Amino acid sequence: MAILRVAVAAPVYSIFDYLPPVGCDLSQLHCGVRVRVPFGRGERCGVLLQVASESPLQSNRLKRVLEILDDQALFSAEDIALLRWAADYYRYPPGEVFASALPARLRKGTKDKRGACSGWRLTPPGGAVDPDELNRAPRQAELMKLLSHSPEGMTQQDIVLNCGSCTSVLRKLEQRGWLEQIEIRAGNDAHPVSITEAAPDLNEDQRKAVDKVVAGLAGFGVFLLDGVTGSGKTEVYLELVKKVGAQGGQTLVLVPEIGLTPQLLQRFRRRLQLSISVLHSSLAEGEREQAWQRARLGVSRVVIGTRSSVFVPMPDLRLILVDEEHDLSFKQQDGFRYSARDVAVFRALRCKCPVVLGSATPSLESLKNALDGRYLHLRLPARAGGATPPKIELLDIRSAQLEAGVSPVLMSLLETELGAGNQVLLFLNRRGYAPILTCHDCGWLAQCERCDARMTVHLSDNQLSCHHCGAQYPMRRCCPECGGEALRTLGQGTERLEEMLKMRYPHVGMVRIDRDATRHKGSLERLLKEIKEGKHALLLGTQMLAKGHHFPQVTLVGILDLDQALFGADFRAAERMAQLIVQVAGRAGRAVKPGRVLIQTRHPDHPLLQTLLGSSYADFASESLRERRLALLPPFSFQVLLRAEANQKEAALKFLEECVELGGTMNAAGVESWGPVSAPMEKRAGRYRFQLLLQSDKRSVLQGFLAEWVPRIAILRSARWVRWSVDVDPQEIL
Repeated sequence: MAILRVAVAAPVYSIFDYLPPVGCDLSQLHCGVRVRVPFGRGERCGVLLQVASESPLQSNRLKRVLEILDDQALFSAEDIALLRWAADYYRYPPGEVFASALPARLRKGTKDKRGACSGWRLTPPGGAVDPDELNRAPRQAELMKLLSHSPEGMTQQDIVLNCGSCTSVLRKLEQRGWLEQIEIRAGNDAHPVSITEAAPDLNEDQRKAVDKVVAGLAGFGVFLLDGVTGSGKTEVYLELVKKVGAQGGQTLVLVPEIGLTPQLLQRFRRRLQLSISVLHSSLAEGEREQAWQRARLGVSRVVIGTRSSVFVPMPDLRLILVDEEHDLSFKQQDGFRYSARDVAVFRALRCKCPVVLGSATPSLESLKNALDGRYLHLRLPARAGGATPPKIELLDIRSAQLEAGVSPVLMSLLETELGAGNQVLLFLNRRGYAPILTCHDCGWLAQCERCDARMTVHLSDNQLSCHHCGAQYPMRRCCPECGGEALRTLGQGTERLEEMLKMRYPHVGMVRIDRDATRHKGSLERLLKEIKEGKHALLLGTQMLAKGHHFPQVTLVGILDLDQALFGADFRAAERMAQLIVQVAGRAGRAVKPGRVLIQTRHPDHPLLQTLLGSSYADFASESLRERRLALLPPFSFQVLLRAEANQKEAALKFLEECVELGGTMNAAGVESWGPVSAPMEKRAGRYRFQLLLQSDKRSVLQGFLAEWVPRIAILRSARWVRWSVDVDPQEIL
């Protein structure tokens, strides 16, 4: 008897056994196809993992699969092994893990159409139009010129990546009969592939790094590419991808944020004669599915994507690149809490291919692995092209009179650089207008009703917004406590900084880049393009501007209000702050013009700041590793955080206390536990949050304990009244 073992998209830790559909030809059944199955009182979509000959359940208790949804497997045996490992290691329901690896439409059980999505191409009348004649319609001319290079058409995604948001312009050209909308299928390579930029000569350090990785292309190896900002890590990536492409292999390139994807894509397309796809959460469902299918079918030879791309099927995978490997964005913070960087290393091991982890500020985990000999440490100690490192200075603002957070000294230097025709970047990692709204008469503070947090003032929307739960309220005109109208804003965000600078410099081109200013599709790509074209001399923004961007005209970087992060409760706070400072500072002086970085602070004697200025990030990391070793903190130990939240405090605490008791009845030798304790923000989105920390100096011991403990806590009666999650290798104590 054939038994089909299926990972069903449901929050349970089991694989379910089913009988084949009536009349099913088992010889045509492939592991990795999607199936529609009865589940409870309804139906679910699942993935077939195995065809077995027996089941622990009697056959009369097994239900039949209702329908086989795919003719071909969507996941190979290697893909299935990777996803099953991830489910086991991160202790997450396997059916949910497989569902998360599918595009949204396929996840819902829709028939596989090979990822067809909408695109555009020139019609015969449009092909006769000379784009240079559209002088009075530059946007139309830009689109016509772009599409003239791709007679078969381009997807909407590719057009937006090249020209920014342009739906209305496309519609106008369609009305004139010059363009038509078409359907582009994943199997069709409709991307223009032509090299338009010559590769520069690599310096000695870059060439050594490339040669080391190329020598290891035949097997597994982890390479830590440790290069200072501006050292040309991307040139190393390009050369490696070119080598792999020449051998017929695929390359997976992981980036931490959507904002880094467009510029990397443009650079790859200008230099590589390879088909490239992009995957990230801002794509429409059809675009995302098409890119996923192109990778699975082997049409795309390069896939550039954010963290979820680590699970994309790629039959000819020969190289994995993880850019900015230290970045916190690679760790999923809700639901399936995996680390894309760590999964990438395991995937490379399974595929027997190299993985390159690149960063100017490597994580302490990666540095320890390099010191222990697990990773090969490749260094790029100098900036490429003869650029010199920026001069970094501390600016003591303890007695300074600030204007929207900017000191007089920084303002004077800013004016000097603007007068010289240079660009200036001001970094403030707080969006909105002000973080506090208070009543001057009675001291009332605007607090979120659902969180232990203050509301942030957003004047552009005339709203009070909670950055933790998303709650929004209209801006108040009077105090709800005393009825007074003496409401004041305290502190500053990027909106307030922009307002002040526009009043002082009304004729200077200025751009603000944060989550609020780039919420519309294509807006970030457009703004970055305008910066590089020199349309904006003043650049303001949050950490969206901090890493990966190449602004050759920026000669001055001002870092505002970082003091709040110097005294974080999380033991990783110092590491995160050091990385952020180095990354932001790296935006200055990246070309022939020298750069200067000013860090405003009220704590100029802080050890972290003194270490970074007096020596280097490498020295800071070495000292931090020594401290972590003495304290037996990661990476010298391994942690798991069990989080629980509920509408009532007692319910969450009771569940965690029962989990502790349950652990005490098991063989927990070598596993320590702390808690339960309240989360740093106890109340969030109307729910009370508590957590329990587990730690061991051996990963295998901790994993062995979790394998028995997690399935048992899942069936506790108290678990029914709470929302709980297991976070293996947590990166934040939220």
